[in-house]
Amino acid sequence: MMETWVDVPEGSGFGIQNLPYGVFSRRGEPPRVGVAIGDQVLDLAGLAAAGLLADRRWFAAETLNVFMSAGRPAWEATRDRLTALLTDSEHRDRVEPHLVPLSEVKLHLPFEVADYVDFYSSRDHATNVGRIFRPDAAALPPNWLHLPIGYHGRSGTVVPSGTPIVRPRGQRRTEDGPVFGPSLKLDIEAEVGFVVGVPSELGRPVPTTGFRDHVFGFVLVNDWSARDIQAWEYQPLGPFLGKSFATSISPWVVPLAALESARTAPPAQDPQPLPYLRCDEPWGLDLTLEVELNGHVVSRPPFATMYWTAPQQLAHATVNGAALRTGDLMASGTVSGPERGQRGCLIELTWDGREPLELPNGRRAYLEDGDTVRIRATASGPGGVPIGFGEVAGAVLPALH
Repeated sequence: MMETWVDVPEGSGFGIQNLPYGVFSRRGEPPRVGVAIGDQVLDLAGLAAAGLLADRRWFAAETLNVFMSAGRPAWEATRDRLTALLTDSEHRDRVEPHLVPLSEVKLHLPFEVADYVDFYSSRDHATNVGRIFRPDAAALPPNWLHLPIGYHGRSGTVVPSGTPIVRPRGQRRTEDGPVFGPSLKLDIEAEVGFVVGVPSELGRPVPTTGFRDHVFGFVLVNDWSARDIQAWEYQPLGPFLGKSFATSISPWVVPLAALESARTAPPAQDPQPLPYLRCDEPWGLDLTLEVELNGHVVSRPPFATMYWTAPQQLAHATVNGAALRTGDLMASGTVSGPERGQRGCLIELTWDGREPLELPNGRRAYLEDGDTVRIRATASGPGGVPIGFGEVAGAVLPALH
């Protein structure tokens, strides 16, 4: 098994097999690109300035976008070079000065988000929400088994992990008609998203086979949701203000190469998708998510159960000729499994508040002011080594008046 000369704590998830990219800064210094290794971050801008990496412009930037747009050959060459620098002790004296403890840095939004799309790809989640929102109709809409349903969100409200979330205000329905005020059903959605590196040409769809050539890596996503605002507004055009106020993402982007060992066959799709959605490779990902509310784990959703895969989502998002841009973020939708303890949002976990969670600090139907949510994920790497995604976290602040 590949070993690094860097001291990596056991089970850290940030071993040599991972090497996730992010953007960090030290006090008084501008942001720059780095890679997590153990409990440190490797300063790639510093390495490039020292002549140890190829192109300083990729890493001295304040986002990953320049590097992501360089394309797959650049990603692969950089990963190979970093692996060599961190495994061959001959390089240690020159590389070690560019390692910075994570405790000494601030982590930023890793890339500038171009467009944001959120899908609805868990059959268990879609079925549960359908039963809650439409108890007198079929749980799944008739198109759900034929295409990856999604909606366009707001790229300007995608925020880095740790950003406080102000409780949104809007219209909600009551027995006496619509009223305006703070959401009373603030929720989370535990998701996994991928980010586009290489753009595509307007009018030219990207097939499922083009996934590796366009997609840079994966992040964790929390798509905060105001369920009462959403329930009143979502017909006939879908989510709007109930979703657009904030979406949090993790600071580390896990590259596709780090997830090869986590690939698995997705659930069988019946009926068979139309030809443009068929994928010859198994692109399910065996990730385990963990949702923590105020320090207590309330759910462990399994990502391997997702019905629609990331290459299918990308193919569907572009089949009409829509162009990809560097920094496009596409999220999976809530990750939920068949068991109650595998549901990735509170509307499912509490069945819209009818079955509240019993926590040491009180019962919860939905989020209250002051609550903190943390979502983590781990995949299995080569030889069972954990591949960590870090976490995406946020605390709820009271609504503004």
